[in-house]
Amino acid sequence: MGDKGRSSTSMDGDGLWQLARAAGMPRRRFLALLAAGGAVAVLSACRAPTPTPPATATPVPTPTPTAAPLLSVQPPGLRRVIASSPPVYESPLELVRGLVTPIPLFFQRNHGATPRIDARDWRLRVEGNAVERPLDLSYDDILALPSRSHIRWVECAGNARSFFALFQGKPAAGGQWKLGAIGVAEWTGVPLAAVLDRAGVKRDAVDVLLEGGDGPRVHRPIPVEKARDPDTLLAYAMNGEALPPDHGFPLRAIVPGWVGVSNIKWLVRVEVSNQRIQTPFNTASYILDGPDYPDKPALTLQTLKSAVALPWEGTIPRGRQTIRGFAWSPHGRIARVEYSLDGGKTWADARLEEPNTQYVWVRWSFPWEATPGTYGIMTRATDEAGNAQPDSVPWNAQGYLYNAVVPHPVTVS
Repeated sequence: MGDKGRSSTSMDGDGLWQLARAAGMPRRRFLALLAAGGAVAVLSACRAPTPTPPATATPVPTPTPTAAPLLSVQPPGLRRVIASSPPVYESPLELVRGLVTPIPLFFQRNHGATPRIDARDWRLRVEGNAVERPLDLSYDDILALPSRSHIRWVECAGNARSFFALFQGKPAAGGQWKLGAIGVAEWTGVPLAAVLDRAGVKRDAVDVLLEGGDGPRVHRPIPVEKARDPDTLLAYAMNGEALPPDHGFPLRAIVPGWVGVSNIKWLVRVEVSNQRIQTPFNTASYILDGPDYPDKPALTLQTLKSAVALPWEGTIPRGRQTIRGFAWSPHGRIARVEYSLDGGKTWADARLEEPNTQYVWVRWSFPWEATPGTYGIMTRATDEAGNAQPDSVPWNAQGYLYNAVVPHPVTVS
């Protein structure tokens, strides 16, 4: 929506100060911005920069001291709490003003407590029957390797799960996300392929298992081809800062386009196998289990989606507004975003902003002369591979991969 709408429907002063403080803004500057330009000025100053990622960059994060495990190091702040134990927090997309999601707004999905890891004691073990030379890499070893920075989205497999109940009348198990289980960050780290090369991957390698150092030891395989993809990263920095504990310090995987659980946090082990690897995280959970999925396939790629950057059931003032949002696809660039204000009877094209690249959401917008009433803003995206958002999605028990067109409720006052 336009600046007028954001100002009138934004958070109170305490909420704004919480966001500004998390972004490192001094109290005096916060008060000056608030007096000069209101909430819009504060939010603009807090938004993350969107620089062109350098070809190589090696920020040196500060090691986190050893401490007792906590449920979450970073409180939810302005994020919507889906669950608190373990922490599950949803991004408020209406507050994301740039291409990159600020860390205080980035969604969080934990399977257990956030571990507190001392980088001086941490090691990454690379092993398996399809490597020539098992490795034990220290944090300094990882930092010494050539690095890359990529801007990429990460999205929970259950994003939009609540819509199975809300729009298709059949609830699914799990945290009832709307569309805020996604975030875009600049990730800096080492290509997984470079680490595999140091270990000497054998020609018969099939799967690469990534294992986390959290309590549940979340572990899940990816095919060796995806592991060797130049975009698959072992990241130690996020948005130019040391990887926060809640987001996987000291090292996490970034597997572009794949469901969030594949982006293992607190990485401690990589196993390369000459056979397919099965774990509870690709046989019992993170599978499609329902009448339309007799083979119960494991989840891999995410789905094409679009989202309106307004609070759910929010209110905006009458008059000319700019409605904004995001669209993303694992299959390529977004080719088109359409919107409807009359229940899908008529559709028009939204404007796509630059940049528009694979594995990064595209920002879109359209003008609206809003008159009082209650509306359902519908959007549908199409990607360059020809995929389009469907009208409905086959139900599955755990509510994964929902990407049907939905009406986003908003009231014009």
